This record gives sequence, structure tokens and C-alpha cells, in this order.
Amino acid sequence: MNKEGMISFHGSGECLFSFRNMKRFKNKIAVVTGGGKGIGKAIAERIASEGGQVAIWEKDLKSGKSAARKIMEDGGRAEVFSCDVGKLASVAKAAKETMKVLGCPTILVNNAGIAHIGDVVSTKEEDFNEVMQINAMGTFLCLKQIIPLMLKAGGGSILNVASIGSKLGIADRFAYSASKGAVLAMTLSVAKDFVNQGIRCNCICPARVHTPFVDGFLEKFYPDHAERVEKFEELSNYQPIGRMGQPEEIANLVAFLCSEEASFITGVTYDVDGGVINLK
Repeated sequence: MNKEGMISFHGSGECLFSFRNMKRFKNKIAVVTGGGKGIGKAIAERIASEGGQVAIWEKDLKSGKSAARKIMEDGGRAEVFSCDVGKLASVAKAAKETMKVLGCPTILVNNAGIAHIGDVVSTKEEDFNEVMQINAMGTFLCLKQIIPLMLKAGGGSILNVASIGSKLGIADRFAYSASKGAVLAMTLSVAKDFVNQGIRCNCICPARVHTPFVDGFLEKFYPDHAERVEKFEELSNYQPIGRMGQPEEIANLVAFLCSEEASFITGVTYDVDGGVINLK
């Protein structure tokens, strides 16, 4: 190992492996909405493991505190802030408290969201409004509160979590797909508007990821064990790769896109889908 923290392997060529990226978020403050469980929890843990200070914005404070405790046990820094992303007053309060406790965030991961099952006929107006309020309005409100802070800090990186549903038709996901389509569109708009002001904005579109939400869905709608196993296999096989994604796999890409390693990338949407978009 040399003094720069690099290991060199010499042979027919030279391979350099750097440990420097293990702290690529050092002195960075990141807001992760819905960071208490599932994909958001994995993202919060990944950023913290690489030196970032993470503000977990959570409506479910129990899960948020649990996630923060795990991060701190592993030697990272995380704080939990109560936040209902669909309400302006709640988002504004979380932003103010984050500034006070941690400082100015230069990374925002808009991950918080809810799902809904139903087509356009079966979806009730109140259900549609709720999904749009959390997924679309929530993303808008967080962008509106955090971007001015990033501008004062000289720039930042935004990562919005959309879905493959924003790009293709998924049966019985009418409201959810509509909300994630809005998230994708907001990504492109923000990237365009702030490209010359030091702010990058990108988006990921995951397929099915094995999270507590999936397990809860199966337990609720498929109480019979055999049926539940069969449905799990069906959901897994929807991805050409033959399985659901893992939250940590989503966090891998998010960490890269939020880091300076992706400094030339903005206004891009990435499919993290096991081949759904291009191979089905």
C-alpha cells in the first residue's frame, strides 16, 4: 500500500484499488426521506458508511430511530427528524431542524413513497390523491425546501427514486405509476433548470425490490403459506434476472450518483430492474 492509500498489483498491466472512496461523503450532509426502512434505510446506511452525516426524514419515527441507532453503532452519524413529506409545514420544519443540528445538506435522496394496487376504474379518488400527495407532492416539497439551501452552499446532488412504472405499464398500479411518472418528469425539469448553478439531479427506476413492504403485502393478501410462496416466486420471476433486487443493490447506484464520481452526470434516469425494461 502506498502513502495515498492505494494498493498496486503489477503484472502484464497494473491494477489500482483505492480505499479513498470509502470516505467519499466525508464532510457531506445528506437528507434521505423515508430512510427508516427498505431502500431508504439501505441508502442511509451506505452514505453514512462512507463518511456522510445522514438526516433521516421519517414519518415512522420508530423505524427512523432504529435505522439511526444501527448507523451509529456501526460508527456513522445519523439524526432522525419527524417528517410527513406530503405536508409543507412538516417538510419546512424538518429542513430547519436539519440545518440547526447537522448543517446545510448538499445531498437529497427523495425516497419516501407509498404504493397502491388498482386500475383506473377500481382506484378511488381519495386513494389517488393520497398516492400523489406523498409520492409526487412530497418530492416537490422536498425539492422546493432543499434546493435553495444547496444554492447557498454552492451546489449539490439530488437523487429521486421513481420506478419502472414511470416508463412502462404495470398491471393494477395506475395511481402509483402516475405518481412515479411525475417524479421522473420533475427530475428532468430540475436538472435543466439548475444545471448551471452547481446542482445535479438524477433519477433511478427500480423494478421489484425485496423490502418489508413486499413481505407485508404477501402476508396481507396471501395468508396461506403455499400461496404466499407461489406469489413470491411469481414476483421474483417478473424480473428477467430471476429474482427481486436487494435494497443494498439500489444503494450501490445511489451512492455513486450522489458522489463526486458522478460529477458529469445529470438529468439521467437509470433502470435498476434486473432487465425488465430492455429484456422483457
